[in-house]
Amino acid sequence: MNPRTPQDHEAQLLLGRAIRRLRNERGASQEALAKGAGITPNMLSLIERGHGNPSWVTLRGLATALGISVAELAKAAEDT
Repeated sequence: MNPRTPQDHEAQLLLGRAIRRLRNERGASQEALAKGAGITPNMLSLIERGHGNPSWVTLRGLATALGISVAELAKAAEDT
């Protein structure tokens, strides 16, 4: 397995910030979004803080729970 690079960490931080922003814009709690995405609130907290590396299935679940596509979620992370 390759070691995590600074660029990987930055990407995780940007994704987490985007998810938190989108969740807050929708007025959802971490618990509600996590439940909708099929993950635990603890996992969502890790992702939002840039400490989680979500799988494709988790990304799809989060995007669906936020009412957007995975592509829109990726764009939100890039635009953060």
